Amino acid sequence: MDLDQLHTFLEIVRLKSFSKAAQTCYRTQPAISAQVRQLEQELNTTLFERFGTKISLTVAGRIFAEHAEQILALRRRAQDAINELEKVPRGELVIAANEATCIYVLPGVFAEFKKRFPNVQLLVDRSYGTRVVQAVLDNQADFGITQLPVQEKKLQAVSIHSDEIRLIVPAAHRLASSERVTPRDLVGEPVLLPKTGTTRARLNDWLDPVLEELNISMELDSTEMIKRFVMADLGVSFLAASHCREEVEAKKLATLSLAPESMIRRVGLIYRRDKSLSKAALGFIEVTLLNAGHQIDSISGPRLRASGT
Repeated sequence: MDLDQLHTFLEIVRLKSFSKAAQTCYRTQPAISAQVRQLEQELNTTLFERFGTKISLTVAGRIFAEHAEQILALRRRAQDAINELEKVPRGELVIAANEATCIYVLPGVFAEFKKRFPNVQLLVDRSYGTRVVQAVLDNQADFGITQLPVQEKKLQAVSIHSDEIRLIVPAAHRLASSERVTPRDLVGEPVLLPKTGTTRARLNDWLDPVLEELNISMELDSTEMIKRFVMADLGVSFLAASHCREEVEAKKLATLSLAPESMIRRVGLIYRRDKSLSKAALGFIEVTLLNAGHQIDSISGPRLRASGT
């Protein structure tokens, strides 16, 4: 049973004629009759009684006609809702991102998106690293925001932000007045490291020459916890510099670039290549590209520098 058969059936009911229905449906009368026979076979009943050239509905036919009208009316309402969606997008988009990205990268994006699409709800799925990628792959999230590169071929990745991973130390620390720091400079210091993720893997490589001599005192999975512990003089750690922008400006923390080369991270927006994108989804991509920022944004101070995420 399909919608075209229902339309044909209701035209016959309305016009009380197979031949007239054939004309309005732009089909031959045998084709119209074949559609009715298919319906009757599927429903296992007779829909029309025929008296010569006249026809009338059976009891089953009258019952089916009521439901057929409801089905086609529901189809029209669905189409109207979809057409309206193109004019005034509504619904929801699910964004997978870690907490720090939500706090330091996305507020401007979300604010601008809500101005443009006030009827679309943004839902944030707080995930980390590979979980962000998996959430998008599994269609649990429409978009993910994560560090690049992402190797998964099913995903489209768009670079939206540049950032620098820096050493963070208390403002009065012996290294606070330095411009750069080497792995050797951290020997003897209690080091707080992020527990998992792309940044942790890159830091492991950077620290590798002194790894056996290093005092890794804690592994933490919260940006805010890392900042609080460093300010409490429990050790030194590493963060995207914009994640501690306020603390640097308040001179509670100092940040140092890693030597011999700065550790730059790229943040990207990811989504499935094969997914049909609604007007709201296309709008989210545009707003993110315009408002997340692409360049490294530095904070300058007396021998203190931090960079934006």
